[in-house]
Amino acid sequence: MCRWIAYVGSPVPMEDLILKPKNSLIHQSLASKEGAETTNGDGFGVGWYGDTPEPGLYKSTEPAWNDRNLAELSKHIRSHLFLAHVRATTGTPIQQTNCHPFCHKQWMFVHNGLIRDYHLLRRDLAFAVDPELFPGIEGTTDSELMFNLALTFGLESDPIAALERMTGFVEKVGRQYDVEYPMQMTLGLSDGERLFAVRYSSEKQSRSLYHSGDIGALKELNPQLSDFSDDSHAIVSEPLSEMSEMWECVPESSAIVCESGTLTVQPFEPRQ
Repeated sequence: MCRWIAYVGSPVPMEDLILKPKNSLIHQSLASKEGAETTNGDGFGVGWYGDTPEPGLYKSTEPAWNDRNLAELSKHIRSHLFLAHVRATTGTPIQQTNCHPFCHKQWMFVHNGLIRDYHLLRRDLAFAVDPELFPGIEGTTDSELMFNLALTFGLESDPIAALERMTGFVEKVGRQYDVEYPMQMTLGLSDGERLFAVRYSSEKQSRSLYHSGDIGALKELNPQLSDFSDDSHAIVSEPLSEMSEMWECVPESSAIVCESGTLTVQPFEPRQ
């Protein structure tokens, strides 16, 4: 399916997490250890926050390992909060508008997983999107539609509750079409100040997701670097280093909230 990482903390060059680690996101795009597919070469994207509320964004349909611009940009751009994603399509076309992150105003969204039998559910799901948001949907993925459903259900005022409503709605529609396990997802989401993540699936067998349990997990990536502050956190599809015990697995059906330097884990329950 896909692999992604998210970081919040002191400003660091994006290459410190995207390129440099032993099991960096670039390495995962070629040889994922815990993904549904070993290779995630159907495009990539990276979004970062800087001096303006809206994030910067770079996307490409090239495989991440084959894009020299990504290497150059991630070397020179320092950010306190960024999300990066490498894609393995579940059936929708390889095109730039289908690459993550998806954005709306200051919000960014990445997804690993799928809505099962999306071709059956897509019409009903699309009709539930706020008409004012619908023209902004440029691609054809289930991920972008999930993001817009969450926006419709109040993401800008209460992100976790909106994601729970979105998930409950997708499951409701799926079961109307006799789809037993409609939802499989790990999600990353940010408004430039806070960072959110969710690990959930209808069958309770979600794709892998980890967070840096303490600052040691980040500093172990490169002991020579001192850029990571004590309140820095990373959320990743799989550990970035060989010392995987330093990364904590996000529990099944859980949400993460990173705010004001603190990371908390809470239950995630779909709402009908």
